[in-house]
This record gives sequence, C-alpha cells and structure tokens, in this order.
Amino acid sequence: MSNRYVLNPNEGKIMGVAAGLADYTGWDPLLIRLGFVATLLVTGPIAILFYILTGWLAPNKG
Repeated sequence: MSNRYVLNPNEGKIMGVAAGLADYTGWDPLLIRLGFVATLLVTGPIAILFYILTGWLAPNKG
C-alpha cells in the first residue's frame, strides 16, 4: 500500500485508474474493476464521468 494515489498505466486495462487504486489500497485489481462495474450499473454515466476525470487528473506512476 502506498501513501499517495497515482495511476498505473503499465498494469492497467484502460487508463490505469483501477490498477492505481489497487496499488493504493492493497486490494486485488479484479475486485476494484468489479466494484467499478457494480457502481456503473447503479449510477450510470456518473461513474463514467468520475473514472475519466480521475484518469485525466491523477498523476502517472513514474
């Protein structure tokens, strides 16, 4: 678990958001991605908006 959230595009599927969140929390990336899908089903386009904003605003792992 790291002390700062950063994107991880090397391990990521789309923008590295879920992989970065998995690095930050220490959880499995698959669980994070399943959580994103569940959130998408409940909130719809709001989840997509937050995902894209996080991908644009968060710094890359480097």
